[in-house]
Amino acid sequence: MTFTKDSGLVKIWYGAVLTGQYTLEQVPRLSNLKEVVTELVNGVTA
Repeated sequence: MTFTKDSGLVKIWYGAVLTGQYTLEQVPRLSNLKEVVTELVNGVTA
């Protein structure tokens, strides 16, 4: 499974990181989930 910026799980984790509920370090290493969330948080679009 490969995640994109439009994937539901990416949106959930992105929101959780932005609101301070979790840190980027806490995003699980599930496929490319952490990488996509990190790119969104850092304002990088792939």
